[in-house]
Amino acid sequence: MKIDEIKATLASFPYPDGWWVVTGAAMVLYGIRQEAGDIDLGCTSELADKLQADGLLCGHTSDGKRKFLCAGNIEIFEGWLCDRVETVEGLPVISPDGLLQMKRALGREKDRRDIEQLLSFLSAKT
Repeated sequence: MKIDEIKATLASFPYPDGWWVVTGAAMVLYGIRQEAGDIDLGCTSELADKLQADGLLCGHTSDGKRKFLCAGNIEIFEGWLCDRVETVEGLPVISPDGLLQMKRALGREKDRRDIEQLLSFLSAKT
């Protein structure tokens, strides 16, 4: 998904608040990469309660938090936030520092490549 597709998908997302963009889609919104495979969101516990009440398919992460799968390639993770949320392209997005913390914690091969790109992005900002 390129930036325009991410923005259009989230513009039609039926929940107006209580969420923020994380992982690959956040990197696209910051201009660090060109595409993401899907959109991952973090959300508040209040929004997770609403999603569950609305019947969205719910599973759990290894730490017991809820995760949901939505139409439009959106996966939502309860409470997944490091650092803070910023506004980027008119959308709530995890900060670059928080994104770096997430990618380091995930530690997958693709995250290692993202970490290098994030470090370059952060060093260019200072």
